[in-house]
Amino acid sequence: MESSGARDYFVDLQTRIVARLEALDGTGFGRDVWERKGGGGVTCIIEQGQVFERGGVNFSHVRGGQLPASATASRPQLAGRAFEVMGVSLVLHPRNPYAPTVHMNVRLFVALPRVPGVGITAGNSEAPDFRPTWWFGGGMDLTPYYGFEEDATHFHRSCRDALAPFGADYHPRYKRWCDEYFFLRHRGEPRGIGGIFFDDLCEGGFEHCFALTRSVGDHFLPAYDPILRRRKDVLYGERERDFQAYRRGRYVEFNLVYDRGTLFGLQSNGRAEAILMSLPPLVKWRYDWRPAPGSPEARLYTDFLTARDWLEA
Repeated sequence: MESSGARDYFVDLQTRIVARLEALDGTGFGRDVWERKGGGGVTCIIEQGQVFERGGVNFSHVRGGQLPASATASRPQLAGRAFEVMGVSLVLHPRNPYAPTVHMNVRLFVALPRVPGVGITAGNSEAPDFRPTWWFGGGMDLTPYYGFEEDATHFHRSCRDALAPFGADYHPRYKRWCDEYFFLRHRGEPRGIGGIFFDDLCEGGFEHCFALTRSVGDHFLPAYDPILRRRKDVLYGERERDFQAYRRGRYVEFNLVYDRGTLFGLQSNGRAEAILMSLPPLVKWRYDWRPAPGSPEARLYTDFLTARDWLEA
């Protein structure tokens, strides 16, 4: 296994995505190159743009001496291992309430051998502790505030197309995993309309898993760009902005309570500014609020925040 090709891909993916988003918004992203002990990254951030109220596209490549608890909860055999992780993560919060928030992440994770000084391309012992353990993860998901079946169907078909070359079973598995993962258990509701999510991907060998991960990353712009272009200039008022701020509260709750990436970053002494760029700039909470029956806001709950096969829509 060689990780340099993965790093090169992630750097290029960030560059391509930021270039397209800058063209859509008409505003340049700020570029923050950061370093820390064990690695660094590049945070590309936009705030108060023409289209995006806030958004970030992060690349990071970091190493650490011991896996944090969030990474070993489902892998207790890896406790105490050093690690290396790299990838691209983005969250975009458009200003227009009719344009959905979107998240995408692709990453490579390596638990390093216990032998001091052994790199991730070395170590050929048959003993698991003396070999690197790697896996890919990632996915993308859509969080609308006002639902449109056309948008939901397009996004989910793009997710299916990203996985189709690798086998018919991947999309239903990863869609179901996404629906289960992006669920606020304390609210009893999903964060959005889902997409795909995967973790611990290592079956089929490194090249197969890397190719699948690249396909997910490469399908992000075709999945989101047409939706954003359709909705970014739709007329809206204070009512829509108010509901958007209320629903953004669910986004904050999920990211701070459940999200593995956020927890891993904070537990591994990551850069807080880059980790928390996923949070929206304006949010509201209300006590036990309910939308009026039959309203466009209520339709989000009844027609979109439900388990649904959008490929059949």
